[in-house]
Amino acid sequence: MKEKFHIDSLDKKILNILLKDARTPFLEIARECKVSGAAIHQRLQKIIDAGIINGSQFNINPYALGFNTCAFIGIQVNLTNRSHDEVLERINEIPEIVEAHHISGKYSILIKAYTKNNENLKKLIVEEIQTIPEITNTETFVSLEEGFSRQIDIS
Repeated sequence: MKEKFHIDSLDKKILNILLKDARTPFLEIARECKVSGAAIHQRLQKIIDAGIINGSQFNINPYALGFNTCAFIGIQVNLTNRSHDEVLERINEIPEIVEAHHISGKYSILIKAYTKNNENLKKLIVEEIQTIPEITNTETFVSLEEGFSRQIDIS
């Protein structure tokens, strides 16, 4: 079992700088933290090795690309010959779906999807999602506006 990694105040400062702008150069972080660039590199490598940071990416604004409808869809699944993972593999083939979660409660899976408009959302649900044989029911929640989105607080 992997030992739990303890982050100290310097690690937190480094992470907070990177959360504001992941493209911040190591030397700029080093100046702000009053340590060497090598120290920043070593600290970040330990943080990555501990699994605290798992990748880096640019965040694309779907609305700027014309994906004007965001929806969350609860999915009920009746498993006969397939597993949840196999159903998720089918769902993963649908490009408009950007997140999928196994959940507890009324639904087995909760997905997040972006479509160009409500007509495309209907087509996605009826022609893509509901044609997967193990999916027995869906309930769709259209997002009117994102209130906020953030990373977990590490202070």
